[in-house]
Amino acid sequence: MSYMEAKNLSVGYEGEAACENISFTVNPGDYLCIVGENGSGKSTLMKTILGLVKPISGEIETGDGLSRKEIGYLPQQTIVQKDFPASVKEIVLSGCQARVGLRPFYNKEEKALAKENMERLGIENLANRCYRDLSGGQQQRVLLARALCATRKVLLLDEPVSGLDPKVTIEMYELIEGLHKEGITIIMISHDISAAVRYADHILHIGDTIFFGSKEEYLKSEEGRFFLEHAKEEVRYE
Repeated sequence: MSYMEAKNLSVGYEGEAACENISFTVNPGDYLCIVGENGSGKSTLMKTILGLVKPISGEIETGDGLSRKEIGYLPQQTIVQKDFPASVKEIVLSGCQARVGLRPFYNKEEKALAKENMERLGIENLANRCYRDLSGGQQQRVLLARALCATRKVLLLDEPVSGLDPKVTIEMYELIEGLHKEGITIIMISHDISAAVRYADHILHIGDTIFFGSKEEYLKSEEGRFFLEHAKEEVRYE
């Protein structure tokens, strides 16, 4: 049974659609990349998946025992968030909030989970450092550890390498791939078509046209060929 299925979904704000007629399925163990032009509605779709924005039409169903509270989310960072004056440990622990419920404190299990995920991402030595004093790559690892505290099933990542230098970008992609190999289902928005077809096994392309299918099918599609060629041109002229 699938974790998630979207049927004829239209997403946007205040009744105005950013993208229409989206259908896709996410099964346990998938690595799905959502790609498309700037302004095509990728982030709006992500927020709709999370239940933060209501669909204009259509529906998203979750299954196989997955609830939206079990989805870990790494959003795009704003300038204000990058300057957040909390310790790394505090931020990672905050990923356990859905588990805490009405309790006014974190229990031993939740603290152990935060410690485990900091170790998992190689940031345990930063636990007492202030988040705003970290590099961009370190901050992304902290937010990824936070997202992992919310889930053992599905991670939603919105442009997780945005603003990172090439070396740190590769390290972040490899970290995400490692989590996928551990069995975590990945749904990632990316503007990087080359990385999408390297790491993902399924592609959802949204915009003027909609494509959903395997990576191999995308590489043969009109959308895939066009955007990969466009990506090559951008690299050539940088």
